[in-house]
Amino acid sequence: MSKMIRGEDINSLSNREAMGLPNLFTDSSIEDIQDHIGSLSALSENDLCRLVESTHHDKKRRYAAGILLSLRGDPRINTLFPTMVTVSGGKVLLGLNPDKVDDIVEQYQSYGVLREWILKECPQYEVDISPFKIGKYCVTNQEYRDFLRDIAHSSLPTSWIFGSFPTYHANHPVHTVSPEDAELYCKWLSQKTGRSFRLPTEQEWEYAAGGDKGFEFPWGEAYKPDHANTIEEGILSTTPIGMYPLGLSPFGVMDMAGNVEEYTSSDYRAYADGETIVDDLLTSEGSYRIARGGSFTRFRDLARTKRRHGWYKKDIYIMGFRLVEDFK
Repeated sequence: MSKMIRGEDINSLSNREAMGLPNLFTDSSIEDIQDHIGSLSALSENDLCRLVESTHHDKKRRYAAGILLSLRGDPRINTLFPTMVTVSGGKVLLGLNPDKVDDIVEQYQSYGVLREWILKECPQYEVDISPFKIGKYCVTNQEYRDFLRDIAHSSLPTSWIFGSFPTYHANHPVHTVSPEDAELYCKWLSQKTGRSFRLPTEQEWEYAAGGDKGFEFPWGEAYKPDHANTIEEGILSTTPIGMYPLGLSPFGVMDMAGNVEEYTSSDYRAYADGETIVDDLLTSEGSYRIARGGSFTRFRDLARTKRRHGWYKKDIYIMGFRLVEDFK
């Protein structure tokens, strides 16, 4: 599944080439789940929720539980009352020590990682972050459908083929939407609930993902299988929210690595005392919104908590979002 792309310009490759896939048909690693669907069909919705977030079942069984929840209604999803996780504030250390840049580039060079991409993460810096709440899950297709039904908004997720709601993926993160549409959703939900929802700043996102220790990945320092829906997992699709419980962040937030990239409210600019890096994304897109976390179409390097990315207008860029709420 993970064909090496050393020395290649990733944006000059076809989507399948950039994903390390052959031009021929490739099975997803979650094919042939019919037996699981049959054996789980008698379970209640609450039992299915526990199974999809279980650390004791393989991903095919977890995925099958998620499919059934999409069709029957996923009780974890309540559009007007999203599940939020409290993130404690304080003085935190974010960003990357420049001494680590070369090691990271070497570690991921087989995936076509360029030095300037990692330099954007430098330097390390200290910042005061106020306590906030962050969505335990990304905003789902089901929630986004509720939004579109209510405001009759004409801009539809490009992942909804011909604008048709993906019923089997109701409890998957919505993608691909623009950052402006993500902000419009936050504004709509705030008006509907009388609360104050917004996108996270990239500092808030990085802290929620890496915790006080600034982990390389939400679960720790090393990439591990079955912890995130990246291309290494071979699924080739989004997955139900919470399906990778081993990837839980230190604060208890799910799916902050893989599945879909997540917009922040921050435009790209150099950190304090850092250097503005003019890389391929800045050159092609100009000013762009920072996204974090990687996706099912990208290798593990993009799932690092410190990696700064953005929307390049190709199908391989899978852009979603999650909510933040301030304490009143």
